Amino acid sequence: MELAGKVVLITGGTKGIGAATAVLMASLGADVAINGRHDDAEAKRIRDAIEGLGRRCAVILADVGKPDQATRCVAQAIDALGRLDVLVHSAGGIVTGSLLEVSPKAWHEAFDVHVHAAFHLVRAAVPEMKKNGEGAVVLISSVAGIRALPQHVAYQVAKGALPQFARAIAYELAADNIRVNAVAPGIIATRLHEGLSAERRKYNCDHRIPLHREGTPEQVARLITDLAVNDYVTGETVTIDGGLTMRIA
Repeated sequence: MELAGKVVLITGGTKGIGAATAVLMASLGADVAINGRHDDAEAKRIRDAIEGLGRRCAVILADVGKPDQATRCVAQAIDALGRLDVLVHSAGGIVTGSLLEVSPKAWHEAFDVHVHAAFHLVRAAVPEMKKNGEGAVVLISSVAGIRALPQHVAYQVAKGALPQFARAIAYELAADNIRVNAVAPGIIATRLHEGLSAERRKYNCDHRIPLHREGTPEQVARLITDLAVNDYVTGETVTIDGGLTMRIA
């Protein structure tokens, strides 16, 4: 799939990995709908960057953790930009707490924004992709969904569900030429990790990450874009973590 002339919807597209992906795909010729919960300075910055590349941009305000808003998000993207070819589900957030500490409310919220949102977004997007004769979906998981992450039980289980969801629906949708993949980032220099102390970040780079550095949103965006474009990859989960998950100790 070539992105020139295509339309992309990116949830969580106003910041971090989602924003970097939005700008990169626009630079390759796509019109982009970016979803966030607020039409703030960050949303304006990404919209201006996309329009500065000569592409159209729609900012769609929705909490995709709510089923009706997830469905509306897809419908608004199609209405605003005329079609939908690529869906990237990047919206999410950390939920902390061990098994005995995390509240049932927080547990359900983690699944709402990561897993349930993916379900409703893809269900809404597939009919349009079928009409177009092809489509690509990329779900943003995490290495926390592959390896244990203490004190984050809800987050890691929700993220771990996304690769299996990608495999399940990739098999179902292959006959319609709709590909579904997942990306599992490691420690990426986004706002999600700003709460880490300088000492902890140094320890991660010195002792946990074999490449001895954090990743960038732009590096993850390139992988997401590759999976959207390459029309012979489906049902896969690709880690991008500097070697973090390949270590035994």
